[in-house]
Amino acid sequence: MSVTVRAMTIEDYDEVKDLWHKIKGFAIRSIDDSRESIGRFIDRNPQSSVVALSDDKIVGAILCGHDGRRGCLYHVCVDPEYRRRGIGKSMVVHCMQSLQAEGINKVSLIAFTKNDIGNAFWKEIGWTRREDLNYYDFTLNTENIVNFIE
Repeated sequence: MSVTVRAMTIEDYDEVKDLWHKIKGFAIRSIDDSRESIGRFIDRNPQSSVVALSDDKIVGAILCGHDGRRGCLYHVCVDPEYRRRGIGKSMVVHCMQSLQAEGINKVSLIAFTKNDIGNAFWKEIGWTRREDLNYYDFTLNTENIVNFIE
């Protein structure tokens, strides 16, 4: 099986959204994950977000960007039928190289505590779980509804 990792484009949106809906426990926001919002994110970060393709089918995706100081990975996912083949790691490496080329020196991500598969993946590829901080967020738009895939 040959897998190619390349920069994500807005033309990938429908297939990436379909992939998100395959991932049990995945959280999708009604506004943040709309075509319009993802298009803005890709426009702002044209090289760092990626998709993984096998036989022209998207089997993995990562939204990746930075604020000029720190990078962040969002919505990291691999189709359940394609896991444990190095696809996730290949996508992460691509994102890290892209961020590094833009002068970014530190990258963070958020994983739900109940996401055992994801948390095991991050530990396996050498990421460090932070115990020294708390994560806070504030909702500016209550219309931005979260739906969890079951």
